[in-house]
Formats: sequence, C-alpha cells, structure tokens
Amino acid sequence: MPIMKSAKKRLRQNIKHNLRNRTYRSALKTQMKKFLSVVKEGNAQVAQEELRLTVKKIDKGVVKGILHKNTASRKKSRLTKKLNQMKVSAQQKS
Repeated sequence: MPIMKSAKKRLRQNIKHNLRNRTYRSALKTQMKKFLSVVKEGNAQVAQEELRLTVKKIDKGVVKGILHKNTASRKKSRLTKKLNQMKVSAQQKS
C-alpha cells in the first residue's frame, strides 16, 4: 500500500479509471459481437446500421483514451471488410 498522500490519490484514480475503461471496453466488445452476428445472418441493411454504431463506439474509445488510434483504425477496417465480403457473397448467390 502507498504511504505518501499523492500515491494514495493516484491509486484511487487508477482504480476508478480502470473500472471505467473496463466497462467501456466490454460494451465495445459486445457491440462488435452484435455486428458480427448480424453479418452472419446476412442482413445487409441491419449490418450497415450496426457497423455505423460500432464505428461510433470505436471512435469514442479513441477520444476517451481507451484505444490507440491505429488499433481503432485496424478494427474499423476489418469490420468494414467483413461487411463488404458479406455484400459480395450475397450478390454472387443471387
């Protein structure tokens, strides 16, 4: 345990920020899973809307300092790629 007053405060802040970050990261993962399940179903319009919400949540994560901007960019790129692959495979089936 910290002894100095400033170290005690830093510990309290770290615990609070850790909890906030964990909550936000969990919500982000849930949103991504929701998007991926819609993509598996093959509903393009719903998937498009879910992608928009997921990208919005990823961008907020960057602003809040929870994600690095390159990590966010990579995640957005991969999700967009999945959506585009789903659209292409749906066109080839019809």
